Amino acid sequence: MTVRTRIAPSPTGFLHLGTARTALYSWAYARHHGGQFVLRIEDTDVARSTQDSVDQILASMRWLGLDFDEGPIYQMQRLARYQAVAEQLIASGHAYRCYCTPAELDAMREAQRARGEKTHYDGRWRPEPGKALPPAPADVTPVIRLKNPLDGYVTWRDLVKGEITISNGEIDDLILVRPDGVPTYNFAVVVDDWDMRITHVFRGDEHVNNTPWQINIFRALGAALPQFGHCPIILGDDGLKLSKRRGAVSVTVYEDAGYLPEAMLNYLARLGWSHGDEELFTSQQMVAWFDGSHLAKSPAQWDPAKLAWVNAHYIRQADDARLAPLVQAQLATRGVKADDLDHLSRACALFKDRCSTTVELADWLQMYFVAVVPSAQDLATHVTPAVRPALVSLRDRLAAIAWNQAAIATALKETLAAYQLKMPQLAPAIRVLVCGRPQTPSIDAVLALFRRDAVLVGLQRI
Repeated sequence: MTVRTRIAPSPTGFLHLGTARTALYSWAYARHHGGQFVLRIEDTDVARSTQDSVDQILASMRWLGLDFDEGPIYQMQRLARYQAVAEQLIASGHAYRCYCTPAELDAMREAQRARGEKTHYDGRWRPEPGKALPPAPADVTPVIRLKNPLDGYVTWRDLVKGEITISNGEIDDLILVRPDGVPTYNFAVVVDDWDMRITHVFRGDEHVNNTPWQINIFRALGAALPQFGHCPIILGDDGLKLSKRRGAVSVTVYEDAGYLPEAMLNYLARLGWSHGDEELFTSQQMVAWFDGSHLAKSPAQWDPAKLAWVNAHYIRQADDARLAPLVQAQLATRGVKADDLDHLSRACALFKDRCSTTVELADWLQMYFVAVVPSAQDLATHVTPAVRPALVSLRDRLAAIAWNQAAIATALKETLAAYQLKMPQLAPAIRVLVCGRPQTPSIDAVLALFRRDAVLVGLQRI
């Protein structure tokens, strides 16, 4: 058997982090087994689906590096197929046409509520032996409903939750095709998974209650069942479920906020899966380890501090030439032009150990392109009468030397010796005047990345 997995987002918004996690699990499982990974766009919600959302989903998948072998496949391009399968189910006695109007369904549910009953379709158009159905009204376009078994149970062994059993008495005759010919989610997903030979389905556990209907449709079609794995929800740092309506949960939000894709994949993987005590691993390592086991049964909680820690690790590991254009883009969003990527690369090498995002790197490196304004408090604290004469002398020395780190270091040492000062006395003052802050990496390395005239102008502020 060739393993085939899929991810099937709805293009009604951005790629949700929960969907990105199940996409990662589906992708890793397929790659682990040498199988195929399919991208399907479930766009049957015509009123809310947009091309912008499709574009964003595709961009997010590309950024995360989740390459797919087939797709994107669009459900709205398969309407004729869904109709044909629905007719097949009617012919085999597993589905039927229902002519209830919306008003009749509302009245049905209201009467059931009044009697204290669970609301469900009462089967009035369901064909049964010896049952006489009324004539089909000419002015009503029917829906097509599944003739769900009236008794028995649906049982499956879930890849995450273990054995799950739900009584057929708990579910009613699902609508398969609406009056406009558009299939419902539960019907379309079964036909798609059947046609696309999907063998394993990883998805959020909000779909557990959909699974009995889907299994019954598979069985009515005589189709092989995929294996299901329902992953628990992701909770926000406030303990509530992450959703499109709550919080910054778009993949692209984190891209814009300066996170690296390998960090996001690493962090998402650990939100519901583990491999021993490993916290940091590459996507290649995950593929080697991800066999569908060790998936958590309990909800995971989104931890921004942990994500920042993971991202800081990958920024430290990243090639400086790779970081430079990312920081350049961050600076551009602030209207700061930084054309010299080689210069940015050298600056990234110096500052990246202090940063957890490329936004923080841009915060540091902006001083090389925009004149800083030291705070009055920092000036008063660090640029004291005791160091001012040394700063004047240092400025004169820096004006006359070759502009490189070694020469700058020599000028600093000579100035310290001449005025009998220690570096912790002089360096904070230089940093405040030139960099706008009292802490930086080694001051000679920091100054070497400035233009000489910018350093001299800064030292004039004394």
